[in-house]
Amino acid sequence: MKKLLLSMLLMTAFIQVYADDVMRKEKDGTYVVNTTTLAADVKGYIESTPVEIYIKKNKIVKVVMLKNQETPKYNARVKKQMVPLYEGKKISKKSTVEVDGVTGATFTSDAVKENVKRGLEYYWKHK
Repeated sequence: MKKLLLSMLLMTAFIQVYADDVMRKEKDGTYVVNTTTLAADVKGYIESTPVEIYIKKNKIVKVVMLKNQETPKYNARVKKQMVPLYEGKKISKKSTVEVDGVTGATFTSDAVKENVKRGLEYYWKHK
């Protein structure tokens, strides 16, 4: 019985730590969703491509690409040409946010899109 109780307490603590790593609320009311653990299985051409999504009043303020192992040239193209397209997009539970990928950086573009999609889904479920 003690082992079961201890296991349940550890699981609860793990879930709380995991949730804190994924989303936080800033003092100004902006939610920040970090997809590092949320979408760890989403790979670009080389590795995972985590992002942080800043959301305020159900509008994307910005998307920031986090450290990754993608080819710098393609990573820079996605960061410059695609990521800014998310800024100002209104979001809702039922809608999806669509932006065009970057030609020549398809794997990285698709991975970033999937990270944003998962981040927004997490936001709606946990805000």
